Amino acid sequence: MVRTSDYLLIDISNSYAKIAFASKRRVSAPVRISTDQLTGAVVARFLEKRKVRKLVVSSVVPEKNSAVLKAANKKANVLRLDWKLNLGVGIDYPKPQSIGADRLANAAAVAELYGFPAIVVDFGTAVTFDIVSDRRTYVGGVIAPGLEAMTNFLYQRTALLPRISLKEPRHAVGKSTIEAMLSGAVFGFRGLVKEILARIKAEQFPRKKAYIVATGGYARLIAGCLPEIGVVIHPHLTLEGLRIVANLND
Repeated sequence: MVRTSDYLLIDISNSYAKIAFASKRRVSAPVRISTDQLTGAVVARFLEKRKVRKLVVSSVVPEKNSAVLKAANKKANVLRLDWKLNLGVGIDYPKPQSIGADRLANAAAVAELYGFPAIVVDFGTAVTFDIVSDRRTYVGGVIAPGLEAMTNFLYQRTALLPRISLKEPRHAVGKSTIEAMLSGAVFGFRGLVKEILARIKAEQFPRKKAYIVATGGYARLIAGCLPEIGVVIHPHLTLEGLRIVANLND
């Protein structure tokens, strides 16, 4: 007998896609694959495993959308997350159609799961900061190069610097090229995150406590060592946002 789920959630980012089955209340453990490897056949195999009522998609890679829609075909209704849906948060932004679907999902999730005002820091190909005001309204954010993008740029654009595996440095002063790069990458990126958060809080919430939630691939490495600013780490916040938005638009 084929198992059933309320939703199949698919979050398509520039580097990776996360796919998870979900009920109205809970997201199952996701599968992460390279976005390059996401095809209609991959989605179809998930839909063969379980019968779902709805396929819920967040995508910032337009060329992948048709494959997902084709795979869904008549097996499930498709809900593509965008600013026109009921997100559970308002939008105070000049061109809402330009907001990435993943950022909207993060805003919906943080407001529902943690409260507001809030800041979401998403460590992906880019690191994004998204702000939900004390009126439960998405008001904008910050986009900076992601940690892996910065270190890969050094490797690709210099003759002598190697590709490195990112981890916590043992010392600030490196005794080798790799140690020096690791220190610059991790401590430098942590400094970038702290500075941007300080600026956001001073500008948006000078006299109010804001919830700060980090998600994405390098959230634990970077934000996990910032206890002084009270960052909560939620690895699959975007998928939770898809579940929440699906419930609101069911």
